[in-house]
Amino acid sequence: LRASPPVVILLLSLLGLAAAGKLLVVPVDGSHWLSMREVVDILGQRGHEVVVVAPEVTMRIKPSETFVMKMYPVPYTKEDLKKEFQAFFHFSFEQGSFLERFVKAYQGIKRITNFGVSSCGHLLQNKELIRYLEERKFDAVLTDPVLLCGAILAKHLSLPAVYFLRGIPCGLDFEATQCPRPPSYVPRGFTQLTDLMTFLQRVKNLLHDIPDTFLCDFAFEPYSKLASEFLQQDVTVQDLLRQGSVWLLRSEFVLEYPRPLMPNIIPIGGVNCAHKELPQ
Repeated sequence: LRASPPVVILLLSLLGLAAAGKLLVVPVDGSHWLSMREVVDILGQRGHEVVVVAPEVTMRIKPSETFVMKMYPVPYTKEDLKKEFQAFFHFSFEQGSFLERFVKAYQGIKRITNFGVSSCGHLLQNKELIRYLEERKFDAVLTDPVLLCGAILAKHLSLPAVYFLRGIPCGLDFEATQCPRPPSYVPRGFTQLTDLMTFLQRVKNLLHDIPDTFLCDFAFEPYSKLASEFLQQDVTVQDLLRQGSVWLLRSEFVLEYPRPLMPNIIPIGGVNCAHKELPQ
């Protein structure tokens, strides 16, 4: 009570440092990182120790003064990565029948998945980096589960996982969080349906779940194999997703259909890109 104001300020500052945590961030490149970077920068500015793990070849992930950057080598070039990203985004704006879009989605997702799995495999095989992460004694892992490498690391390090996402294909996020997703009310991707459907449209919506399951099998099962080999135990994709302690859902509900949310899902709509003015 008799301490001078400077001493009080010093003590409060030390208290703030004691309350700071250690956060491991395993991001996904591209627009996913543009959304996450703003959060990561603010956490670093507030005194938290933030370590971002990323491959040496990236499109958007760059070092910053607000966090520590740990990079690892990968067997592809930036030109290879850029070419595949451009091809995938070009497909996203193309028109056509459901079959045409499904085939293109299959081909595009398969190529992008190959990059993600290759990058994750080289990270998990990097014994020096894995040892560094084990020794840092992090408090939590922040990651986007659209690529499951961060979830694998969270399980290996026995850390709570905070998922920062827009969504996961095929409704895997619904299954992992046990959210109801009845095809009578929730429209599936590529159907161009709304939440107000006739009986025949509901049947069509139900049938679209079949190819979705096929897409997810080849897109996510390689991560299950990686996790099982690295953790030396049988691990499924749902095992990795279910360990999410908190799901930070980047959904703009003005663009979404009504859906239920579980208690550990927190909507943070609007955080979909860095807040900068677009060029002319």
